[in-house]
Amino acid sequence: MSQDKVDLKSLRREYVVGDLNREDLCEDPFQQFSQWFEQAIAQYADEATAMTLATADQQGMPSARIVLLKDYDRNGFSWFTDYRSEKGQQLLTNPQAEILFFWPSQSRQVRIRGHVEKLPREEGQAYFSQRPVGSQLSAASSCQSHPVESREILEQSITSLQQQYSDGDIPCPEEWGGYRLIPQRFEFWQGRPSRLHDRFEYQLIEGGWSIQRLQP
Repeated sequence: MSQDKVDLKSLRREYVVGDLNREDLCEDPFQQFSQWFEQAIAQYADEATAMTLATADQQGMPSARIVLLKDYDRNGFSWFTDYRSEKGQQLLTNPQAEILFFWPSQSRQVRIRGHVEKLPREEGQAYFSQRPVGSQLSAASSCQSHPVESREILEQSITSLQQQYSDGDIPCPEEWGGYRLIPQRFEFWQGRPSRLHDRFEYQLIEGGWSIQRLQP
């Protein structure tokens, strides 16, 4: 073992940005998210949309990865991907997930849990057509999460597509599209000194949102 290894147990950080009180909260979790998200956008720009997406297979084995939020409203939170990917296959058999936003400079996290459904095909096509050509080519040439022998094979596939669609009009693959998470639970976390963090949970119960403070 290297003598220069950092002692992780000795690393400390105090969260002193602010607090979160019950009277500060909106009664509607979507409105509360919008307030925090707009503040994150102002500080982080497009990086504010990065979120951890956690899914699980039929045996309950979890997996997590970073994806980008592409839309949200009262119907849910949306992103796009290859349906053949690991997350796509897991959502096919277990259509439940949680997304997590972490904005470190603001000492904030938001967790959102719920049921997941596919977006209509036309929404995926519309977003695909807005993407840069390079991103379209990558999506159309890749079977996401599946093994490949080399990077050269991927590059050859892209070159072939470029030649096939030299006009730049690349069709959206049938296996590519969007998902929407329909929230059943929100948690808003504000880091506080001495690990006495402020945490509030919104739980959907009989069509309404109940709010309670959670212990840190």
